[in-house]
Amino acid sequence: MNVTLFGLGYVGSVTATCLADRGHRVVGVDTDPGKVATVNSGRPTVIEPGLDEIAERVVASGALRASISASEGMEDSDLSLVCVGTPSALDGSTNLTYVRRVVAQIGAALAESTRPHTVVVRSTVPPGTVADVVVPLLEATSGRTVGEGLQVAMCPEFLREGSSVEDFFEPPFLVIGGSPAAAAALRELFAFLTCSVHVVDTRAAESVKYASNAFHALKVAFTNEVSRLYRALDVDARDVMKVFVEDRQLNISPAYLRPGFAFGGSCLPKDVRSLLHLGRVNNVDLPVLAGTLASNEMLVRDVADRILQEIDARGGGNRRVTLVGLAFKHATDDLRESPNVALAEILIGKGVDVHIYDPIISMSKLSGANLRYVESKLPHLQKVLHDDPSSALSGSLVAVVSSAAPRVVDAIVAADPAVVIDLNGRLAALEVLPGYQGVGW
Repeated sequence: MNVTLFGLGYVGSVTATCLADRGHRVVGVDTDPGKVATVNSGRPTVIEPGLDEIAERVVASGALRASISASEGMEDSDLSLVCVGTPSALDGSTNLTYVRRVVAQIGAALAESTRPHTVVVRSTVPPGTVADVVVPLLEATSGRTVGEGLQVAMCPEFLREGSSVEDFFEPPFLVIGGSPAAAAALRELFAFLTCSVHVVDTRAAESVKYASNAFHALKVAFTNEVSRLYRALDVDARDVMKVFVEDRQLNISPAYLRPGFAFGGSCLPKDVRSLLHLGRVNNVDLPVLAGTLASNEMLVRDVADRILQEIDARGGGNRRVTLVGLAFKHATDDLRESPNVALAEILIGKGVDVHIYDPIISMSKLSGANLRYVESKLPHLQKVLHDDPSSALSGSLVAVVSSAAPRVVDAIVAADPAVVIDLNGRLAALEVLPGYQGVGW
């Protein structure tokens, strides 16, 4: 393909050089004459292991060159890649000045051509940027309409400085946000990759990069935070984390990384509190761990507030809410520190007519710490707990559901409450209901 790449910084230099190495004809465009001269001399604009050799080879072969002229770089171009910087503004927002400038240049060049073209944003941009900024500006400056000889997509990069060449050729996946035609162009551009390809909504593609970087930052902060505590406890954190990362079932895995309700049970809350206590007695601040508990509690309050808002907005005097599922985890009877119990406690305290059904929970079978906990939090559970989902749901305005048993799904459909809040994403069968909401989607 004939590719025009805008921005010869870190991402752009690596991307342009590596694409040229895989048979594409690439023109790199940058406003900095020094960067353009560097590329045209056969050298990359950044220091990266293995990149110098590739740059020398592809420039010598004519597969890669650079220009300061956007219109000259766009001649005979099939696809444009926007790889300019998106720095932070003073208020912490993303500065899109360079993105806007480049998109306007691309649009102006396209106005002088009838050649079909695909514009791909590779820069990290906030969700909604492609739809709300790039597309309107591109259409205004090019005189074209997206979908008619013009395609737009988002394709985030996942390059680490110091290993970017390896990351480019062996990424974890390829994420494409855009129309089928735009996705087809990007599949052709990256046909040399063997990774999985995920074609998603454009906003989702923009968001994946932010989620990834936030999680990487969280991992660094978490590891360093527990390491500071372990040092005070005379524990070598290197030994701890060496073993920790060997667990691919829970620690380093997709487990717990699915949107849903708050965590609870007899382990996670108490163990985080224990670490926080150890930090206090050893004068070690642990804000990441403290924030974990605060965020978890905030989610419970947020769902409670949503329920109360629904009651106020459409209740008409009906304050009946049914919780389908009370245990902290699906298919268990453990009520200890269950966020569902906490939610019921809040709603009852606000005067809501709460009814509860859990296919596992039976008052006669509760015992020990499990029984003591629920008696302290919901002393009148016996009065609001139902043996049948239909009776629990009868007349309810809101159903808050964390159980996906077939009997439960059938009962919800039959009861047809005005609002159904899915707490764990297992209720795909109910998404057709007009009142369906996900807790985080």
